[in-house]
Amino acid sequence: MTSVTAPERSGGRAGRPSDRPAPRPRTDHGAWFLVLPALIPILLLSVGPLLYGIALAFTDAQSGRTRATQWVGALNFQDLLHDTLFWESFRIGLLWAVGVTVPQFLLALGLALLLDQRLRFRWLARALAIVPWAMPEVVVGIMWRLVYHPDAGILNETVRDLGLGDGRDWLTSLATALPAVILVGVWAGMPQTTVALLAGLQNTPRELHEAAALDGAGAWRRFRTVTWPALRPVAFAITALNFIWNLNSFALVYVLTSGGPGGRTRLPMLFAYEEAFRYGQFGYAAAMGCVMVAVISVLLAVHLASRLKGDE
Repeated sequence: MTSVTAPERSGGRAGRPSDRPAPRPRTDHGAWFLVLPALIPILLLSVGPLLYGIALAFTDAQSGRTRATQWVGALNFQDLLHDTLFWESFRIGLLWAVGVTVPQFLLALGLALLLDQRLRFRWLARALAIVPWAMPEVVVGIMWRLVYHPDAGILNETVRDLGLGDGRDWLTSLATALPAVILVGVWAGMPQTTVALLAGLQNTPRELHEAAALDGAGAWRRFRTVTWPALRPVAFAITALNFIWNLNSFALVYVLTSGGPGGRTRLPMLFAYEEAFRYGQFGYAAAMGCVMVAVISVLLAVHLASRLKGDE
């Protein structure tokens, strides 16, 4: 007697896939309720003010006016194109951003490489390295104003003790104001860059360094072939963020110089602040903010495009 197997009863072909369509993935609408607590503050505190600022840029809003605010279209942006003071502040802002970001990265890279070594009291050195990061920008500005003080500042006292002259007023001199402020920006922002780079260094496998050392590679060659390829994504990301943060700087420079002397340290955000809260031109200041947002968005898009192209 011949037995009939299970595949023969079902059609004679084993392993045949079912003719029924695969079930569609179910959308869990309840997940939105979990995301809402994080989205609501972003919408209220970031997106909302941004949209309001963009709308304000197309009006003639001013402080102390009795008549209603009028819609003026692109008039503020047309005036901005011919405002030489704004474009001068934009040039100074680029000098400030580049002048802070580049030395900040180079010094932070050297410090991160040093703190990555197996040294005695390394934990203490790491703790001291992030002290400036824990200080508010206003406190940093006040502290460095005391350092730069023309009469009792430690910098001028050191210059006099070394016989290099009688010192100078670093923050009110046209020649030294911007370099002095850049030095403070580098000192204040270097710790966060150091922490990011140090985290990238610690994620690099030690076996790669040991293998390169066994092959006879020197310190520079190990850095170029092992350390930098692993550190490059972190370095590019933190450099782009630092440039954007520095271009948007306000508090540190405001405390140090308030944009002086003669506008030599007037960054774009300081210029917009003066237009809004000193001269009451809210619509014009909002137009400046929109230009800055557009510039930063373009820079960020270029950075992301280069990163995606590099990953491919």
